[in-house]
Amino acid sequence: MTKIQNQNVKTGFDDPLRLVNIIIYINVGMYLLSLLLSARGIGIGWNPLTALSPDFWSLRNLGATGVGFIEPYHRWWTLISANYLHGSLLHIFFNMIALRRLAPFVIREFGAFRFILIYSMGGEIGFWVSYMAGVTFTIGASASVCALIGAILYFSISRGGAYGKALYRQVSGWLLGLVLIGIMPGINVNNWGHGGGILGGLLLGFLLGYNEKRPETFPYRLLAYIMVIFTGFILGGVVTGAVLKRIGI
Repeated sequence: MTKIQNQNVKTGFDDPLRLVNIIIYINVGMYLLSLLLSARGIGIGWNPLTALSPDFWSLRNLGATGVGFIEPYHRWWTLISANYLHGSLLHIFFNMIALRRLAPFVIREFGAFRFILIYSMGGEIGFWVSYMAGVTFTIGASASVCALIGAILYFSISRGGAYGKALYRQVSGWLLGLVLIGIMPGINVNNWGHGGGILGGLLLGFLLGYNEKRPETFPYRLLAYIMVIFTGFILGGVVTGAVLKRIGI
């Protein structure tokens, strides 16, 4: 007889680094797909701000958000899909670097399940704020990344002490950097999305709590799994629809 050993099935929630990498892989995959689906082809160019940029129709079909898509077409689900789209190589590079740096801390202090809720729902709040402000077209993971900053800001204030104060000074540097980028000429930045993401992260950090205040109980895990499934459903739908449109079906 063959002896069968039971093995624990691990998910991304069990490995913080793996969880962050999965999100990065999804973003990179969506970015590459947006380039491949661009009707004009892939243009390299010499401007680092626009190098390897997908065209408008590719981003539209893959779920860009804003007033131009939500009001006339009622595409509310784009508040989710737009978090995984990027307009250039530099755009996705900086967003993923920021995500890779901030996410491990949020996972350590809030837990993997609350991290998913903060990252996903915070990004949606950021895009909703930009929609309410009248932004017609917007994409990018920066709203979700800013939600992580907002959660860290809440944690540093709530935690207090020497650790909280040191963390507050560090996150203030991130906020200052966002402000400087937002006012730089020639760079198209959705400041409403950034600000909304930060406010969303602050609110979610307050409502969800962190590990020192309360543990990650079953409701947090259930909500996180629902968010993952719903996001997968949305992204799967937009990818299928965009590919079918590109090949003329």
